[in-house]
Amino acid sequence: MDVLINVFVALHIIGIASLLGGFLTQMKAMGAGTARFSPAMLHGALTMLITGIALVGLHQAEDHPVNNLKIGIKLAVLVVILALVYVKRDEEKVGKGLFATVGALTVANIFIATLWT
Repeated sequence: MDVLINVFVALHIIGIASLLGGFLTQMKAMGAGTARFSPAMLHGALTMLITGIALVGLHQAEDHPVNNLKIGIKLAVLVVILALVYVKRDEEKVGKGLFATVGALTVANIFIATLWT
């Protein structure tokens, strides 16, 4: 079961890398006002959602402790990110504020995951 958990952790990290990487590659375009949400950002957020749910289930199945408050906050932040990216995915340009918000929420989710012990 530990191998399965580690596989899902790796997939979760790939999802966050896709989301954050999509944001970082559009930083220059954000400055010019032409940033848009790439499909990689949407797919990364969906990957994070699916693998995160699987990880919680696997940890609970193994009777490992799960911090429900932390997971709930991470889920709420991810749902906001996913909603913003999904709704604006087909637009040619996304406002600087909205695009920066997605980037900030992504970084916040990373810090919640790593610093909250």
